[in-house]
Amino acid sequence: MDIVGISINHKTASIELRESLHLSQDEILEFIPILKQNVFSEGYVLSTCNRTDIFGIPKSGKITYKDIQKNLLEFKHVEGLSSEHFLNYFSCGAVKHLLEVASSIDSLILGDSQIHGQVKEAFFLSEDLGFSKTLLHKLFESAVRVGKRTITETKIGEGAVTISFAGIKILEKIFSSFESKAALVIGAGETGELAAKHLRESGIGKLSISNRTYSKAELLANKLNGDVIEFNNLKKSIHKFDIIVSATSANGFILDFEDVKLMMKERKGKMCSILDIAIPRDVNPKVADIDGVFYNDIDSLNIIVNENLKKREKEIPLVNEIIMEEMTAFFKWYNTLNIVPTIKDFRDFFEEIRLDEIEKIKYKVHDYEYEKVDNMTKRIIGRILHNPTWNLKRISETGTNFEEAKIYSDVIRELFNLDNKAENKSDNDFDNNGAK
Repeated sequence: MDIVGISINHKTASIELRESLHLSQDEILEFIPILKQNVFSEGYVLSTCNRTDIFGIPKSGKITYKDIQKNLLEFKHVEGLSSEHFLNYFSCGAVKHLLEVASSIDSLILGDSQIHGQVKEAFFLSEDLGFSKTLLHKLFESAVRVGKRTITETKIGEGAVTISFAGIKILEKIFSSFESKAALVIGAGETGELAAKHLRESGIGKLSISNRTYSKAELLANKLNGDVIEFNNLKKSIHKFDIIVSATSANGFILDFEDVKLMMKERKGKMCSILDIAIPRDVNPKVADIDGVFYNDIDSLNIIVNENLKKREKEIPLVNEIIMEEMTAFFKWYNTLNIVPTIKDFRDFFEEIRLDEIEKIKYKVHDYEYEKVDNMTKRIIGRILHNPTWNLKRISETGTNFEEAKIYSDVIRELFNLDNKAENKSDNDFDNNGAK
C-alpha cells in the first residue's frame, strides 16, 4: 500500500514546537489544496493541541515523507525543527498508527475521549474538500469503527486521569447536585481553566473566577458564562462559595489556616470543599482539620489518577485486539481491489468462449437439445473455474501482504490477455481442429 504520513506529537516534540506547528481549521482549508497539488492524490490532516498528523496516497512513487515535511514547514515557517521531531509511517504502519490514534491509546492522556471526534472531523473535512476517495473513505470507516468499539467494548475511557477532573469527581461524591452550588476557581491558567470547564459542564449553579491579572480572569469568565472576583478582595469573598478550586503558580499560601477558619465562621458551619491543585500549594493543608472543610491537594488527587491510569492500561491489550481485527478486515478489502476485477474478467473470458461456441450449434439442433448443451457447458466452465476462483479469493483475503495477490492477478491477466478483449475475440475464432 502506498499510504505514507508524518506525525509530530507529544512523544517527539515539546509543547512549544507542537503549538507552533498546530493547524487551525482555516489553515487546514488552505493547506489541503497545497497537498493536493504537490504531494497527495487523497489524504487527511489531523491537528490537535498534542499532535499534527498528515497522511495520504502519494501522487507518484518519487514522493516520500520528506516532501510532506517540506510542504508543512514551508507553510508554517517554524524554526528549530529537525527530523527527530517527526515520526514517519508507511503502508501497514501508517494504517496501524491511524487506528491507534482513533482508539486513544496513542494520546497524551490514555483513553482521551475527545480524539475520536477529532479524527471524525478531520476526515469529514477531507471529504468535503474532495481529498478523500475510495481508499481513504474505507480507512475512515475503519478508524471510526475502532473508536466506537474501543468506547463500547473496553473500559479504557473510564475513571478520571487528570488532576482537575479527578477533583470534580470527588466533588460529585460530596455534593448530590451542583445546581444550587457556587464555585470559585482561583487561577486562570491552563489548569484553572480546565477545572472551570469541568465545573460548568457538571452543571454548577454559579461560577466565579479570580486571578492576579484581572483581564485573564475576565476572559475566562466570559467564555464560561461566569463572573469575576477581584484578587485583592478574594479573602473577603470566599465565604460565599461552596466549592473553592485553587490552581495558581504563586509562591506561598494564598489562603492560610486563619483565612479558612474565618471563612467557615462566616458560613456558620455550612460545608465547603477546597481543591488545591497548585504546585506549590495555594492553601495551607492544615485547613483539613477545620470542621466542615473537605480538603484535597494534588497528592491525594494523584493517588486517584494513578489508580485509574493503571486500570486504563490494563485495557490496552483489548484495544490492540480490536485494532488488529479492523486492520485485517481493511487489508482483506484492500487486497480484493486487484483480485475482484481479475476474477470477473477471467470468468467473463471463459463465458464469452462458451457462448461463442454454443452459438454455432444453435440452429443445428432442437431447442431442448440446445438447452441441455447450454446447461452442460455452464457446469463444465463452473467446475473448471471453481478452484482458480476460490484460490484467488483466498490469496487476496489472507494476511496483509497484498503484493502476493497482485502478482497472481497480473499473471492471470497476462496469460489470458484479459486487457485486450478485441484480440481475445479474434483468437477465439478457431475451428474444431484448433486451427483458424
